[in-house]
Amino acid sequence: MALVLLYNIPDEKRQKIGFAAWKLGITVRSVAPEDFAHPLGWLLGLEDFAPTETQVESFSEEMLVMHGLSSPQFSSFLDALRRSRVPVALKAVATEHNVSWSSAALCGELRQEHEALRRAGKSVHKQ
Repeated sequence: MALVLLYNIPDEKRQKIGFAAWKLGITVRSVAPEDFAHPLGWLLGLEDFAPTETQVESFSEEMLVMHGLSSPQFSSFLDALRRSRVPVALKAVATEHNVSWSSAALCGELRQEHEALRRAGKSVHKQ
């Protein structure tokens, strides 16, 4: 099943994302802050994953995690977000590697990657 998890997305933006996803047969689910510590695999409904007993790890950045999208769905979904002017800086695809991570851990990793790309872009423009 094609699924997109949404984190800290305001209502108006969530509606636009939901509409774009619905047109492509993608399910959208908002993740509540109290669930940020659970493994992505559990949030995605994957077998062999269970909720954690760990304290809630919080973050405030907007983030979306995509899982099970076909290549055409993936491209069309990102195109629809761009056309609708719905920016979400932190985006990820759930992988074998990251499904055991908490949402907060993934957010931290994406934050670091985003910052590294931003710095690299600045250094390229200075040359």
